[in-house]
Amino acid sequence: QGFRITTCGLKECIEEVRRRLDWGGPKEKGEGVGIACLIHVGGGARVYKSDGCGTIMKMDDFGKVDVFTGATDMGQGADTVIAQVVAEELGVRIEDVKVIHTDTDVCPWDVGAHASRTTFVACNSALGAARKIKERLLELASRQMGEPPEMLSIKDGEVVCKDDPEKRLEIGKILRKAHFSQGGQMLMADFFYDPANENLDKSFRGNLSMTYTFGAHGVRVKVDEETGKVKVLKYVAAHDVGRAINPLLLEGQVYGGALMGIGYALTEQLILEKGEVMNPNFRDYKILTAKDAVPIETYIVETMDKDGPFGAKGIGEPGCVPTAPAIANAIWDAVGVRLRELPMTPERVLAAIKEKRANSG
Repeated sequence: QGFRITTCGLKECIEEVRRRLDWGGPKEKGEGVGIACLIHVGGGARVYKSDGCGTIMKMDDFGKVDVFTGATDMGQGADTVIAQVVAEELGVRIEDVKVIHTDTDVCPWDVGAHASRTTFVACNSALGAARKIKERLLELASRQMGEPPEMLSIKDGEVVCKDDPEKRLEIGKILRKAHFSQGGQMLMADFFYDPANENLDKSFRGNLSMTYTFGAHGVRVKVDEETGKVKVLKYVAAHDVGRAINPLLLEGQVYGGALMGIGYALTEQLILEKGEVMNPNFRDYKILTAKDAVPIETYIVETMDKDGPFGAKGIGEPGCVPTAPAIANAIWDAVGVRLRELPMTPERVLAAIKEKRANSG
């Protein structure tokens, strides 16, 4: 395929799912366990000639940072993780970082929110701009503190001398002195990050992404052999994420993806007749809601990807990738029938059970 795998925590994911599902343990009649694994792009996916994201950054006279990003937060938490990586790199509070993405007049370009790329690509872009700001800030501090830049670090909004931690100066004071002086300076920087991935060639080979996310999902189900109804008793999702920048947001992505995948596997079906959608509303298109949520356990494997921002990989879409095959495997383990059509409705499960009985009779 041409993929270049830099980090892979799949083995750890499988082992954790196996342990949490009690894989070899006893099962009641009609119960089964199943597992499925995934590989997904985690460092962009070059569909167009550019897979990049731009960032413009400004640090004001009080050490507060405005980040103008091309990346879009659609509810997945992109603004939060961008603010986190900028705050970490610049040694300021996350409350002092403002992420702006809604103004296309001033925000730079980004290829789009797809391919689980935003954390990897947009955060690398933000880090590039932050490192330029940091370099200039330490140069200003060096002149004011009489220490070489390499002997200075930034922590909690202050520039600190590594050899003498008592020797420190607030970022705001450094910036105001630099600004309000003859030939004053302001700290602004821009950076465009375009990952070194590849367009696929005519044979569909190439390193599509800078890195790849791995994972394993496991599920325990109970199948009613009289009705064909499948009940999810327990669901375990383990993901190699490189590094979890924000574990709470990450788990939310996985919860949402897994529940979406369960609906895809068991209830959701788009009915078409002569090109017309026959079930265009949520009364007839059976999407799962919070009321239908099942017990989902998440497990994070960190492999510290060398190209990711602080080691992170993308995790937007992988949560729903292996769900349906894991459930199909669990149904097979429970009642010995293989479903090859989605959704795996009670009618289809029951028909498969009856066919098996007829063939074995």
